[in-house]
Amino acid sequence: MDILFIADPLDRFKIYKDSTYAMMAEAVRRGHTIYACEPQHLAWTGSRVEASVKRVTLVGDEADRHRDPWYEAAAHETRALQSFGAVLMRKDPPFDMEYVTSTWLLELAERAGARVFNKPQAIRDHSEKLAIGEFAQFVAPTLVTRDAARLRAFHAEHGDVILKPLDGMGGMGVFRVKADGMNLGSIVEMLSHDGARSVMAQKFIPEISAGDKRILLIGGEPVPYSLARIPQGNEVRGNLAAGGVGVAQPLTARDREIAETLAPVLAARGLLLVGLDAIGDWLTEVNVTSPTCFREIMDQTGFDVAAMLIDALERATG
Repeated sequence: MDILFIADPLDRFKIYKDSTYAMMAEAVRRGHTIYACEPQHLAWTGSRVEASVKRVTLVGDEADRHRDPWYEAAAHETRALQSFGAVLMRKDPPFDMEYVTSTWLLELAERAGARVFNKPQAIRDHSEKLAIGEFAQFVAPTLVTRDAARLRAFHAEHGDVILKPLDGMGGMGVFRVKADGMNLGSIVEMLSHDGARSVMAQKFIPEISAGDKRILLIGGEPVPYSLARIPQGNEVRGNLAAGGVGVAQPLTARDREIAETLAPVLAARGLLLVGLDAIGDWLTEVNVTSPTCFREIMDQTGFDVAAMLIDALERATG
């Protein structure tokens, strides 16, 4: 089938670690034809949602994941989204109003018959930070507010806390404030824009030293390995983008409990691929926009995450 990937510019891909590339390579291996575009290439014409897309051919030795160029692109063509067997929304955050607009356009395309993954409404409905609130039994003490007094009281109660924006990614804007409260006021003012924006505060989880675990859910089933992203040096953030080192490991009993509880619920809402974040025994985020860590798990364990994803995609479109 023809598969359209809506993603960031292909020239920015680092294919040695890019999960979208791993999906593309597996799709091509199975004989599917792949196309790519960016969100700005979507348009509603009054009768249909279409995109200016380009057919992508992978080139070079597949074993060389540092090759450049790694693809050839045909000339742009305009196609209705429902003409594709599947449309994969793989645009990275920020989840801003343009991202939301893209989900509205994709929802219009769905009504005309397009098969979009993850489901646009489900992407909108699941804030990657706040979605944990539905599964509070797995969540460490947490507060979301823009009230500085409440944030100060939360810190006073728990002594050692993490503060972060609701729309951050890759560890951006994450701060730890210890019991001495050093810089608490200025951090709250900055993250909340002086009370104009909500902030998430969570009790510090010491198990971060063993890694911020990415647990992947595909088609309602957990991948049997997580990627523990371990902070380095004095860094509190385990995110790979912040310098964390990824170590693949089997799911713990608690990881599996969390994953098996959330997986069928989220899959039923049209979320084919979800990336849970967990520290120790606690769920910290539910990532639905463009979950990653395929390649690291594949390389370290031999488990073919991309094959599991394309299996699920073929079932969903078959």
